[in-house]
Amino acid sequence: MLKRLDRADLEKLLAALATGYRLLTPQRLADGTRLHRPHGEGALALQGEPVQRKPTEAFFPQHDPLLRIGEQGEVTTCDPPDRPVALFGLNAADLACIAFIDRFFADPPADDHYLARRKDALLVGLTGFAGPGGDFLPPANGMCDLELLALGQNWLGVPWTPRGEALLEGFPDGEQAEVEELQETARTRGNPAQDLLEKAAGLVASEVVPDDFWREIGDRCILCSGCNLACPTCTCFCVEDRQEQAATLRSRVWDSCQFDAFMREASGHNPLGTEALRTRRRIHHKLAADVTRWGEFGCLLCGRCDRVCPTGIGIQAVAAEILARFGA
Repeated sequence: MLKRLDRADLEKLLAALATGYRLLTPQRLADGTRLHRPHGEGALALQGEPVQRKPTEAFFPQHDPLLRIGEQGEVTTCDPPDRPVALFGLNAADLACIAFIDRFFADPPADDHYLARRKDALLVGLTGFAGPGGDFLPPANGMCDLELLALGQNWLGVPWTPRGEALLEGFPDGEQAEVEELQETARTRGNPAQDLLEKAAGLVASEVVPDDFWREIGDRCILCSGCNLACPTCTCFCVEDRQEQAATLRSRVWDSCQFDAFMREASGHNPLGTEALRTRRRIHHKLAADVTRWGEFGCLLCGRCDRVCPTGIGIQAVAAEILARFGA
């Protein structure tokens, strides 16, 4: 059931979403930042670079209250918001990242708190000519409830779930040939970044990258943790207890494997006691360990770590260096 939407149709769709969901849409701030914000707080930014804050924080927030412990030891859990979230405007990489951590948190023992936030959430992809300046973004071809393929002034609505079909009811039909043309554009352009990542990952997994390289990359790290805080597939957290007036609030808070104390043991021993070891672990985890465990890279090429890193050692930048220096 392919549909074609103009701007008025799109506004109707968003209004329908806002009635049943906590709708988050991409909006442009005064400083130029593009972020997911509650719908209606600002003007829609339907074209542009991916939102910088990771979309997975809708289900795994940076500070996530879990439970309260009363003065007598009674425990009450912190319930998720009363309405499920609808994330609008996700590209193919972001949808793949959400699918990745869905698998991670559902793996036994399943994370009930994450699954409660994720339950009934609705994902809306925005691909096609929706990049910066109308640049082409490859179709997601699934991983969401509804995908909107931008054609300039109009959008093709492709439902991927029954909920997506229900949302498109009543809109005019679209042409399948237009979808096929966009898919052919994606096939023709290929994915050079994916090719680079796969080649670099092979070198990392085969242990041909020497320790001196990791020391060199580690020396560039300034311990800002931006790579981890921006990465949609990073899932490490620590536990924080905060004393309230009559209870203790226990929360989980994002952690970073780039911090010196990340794996420091009570004895004082630190198996990741140098920045070279921590940097190697960050890259090896995404390009080798995740492949062994999950069958896919933990880096899905959203580009956030490369955009946020002030010293140029995001995943794609390091992968390019590995290939240039050790790929011959």
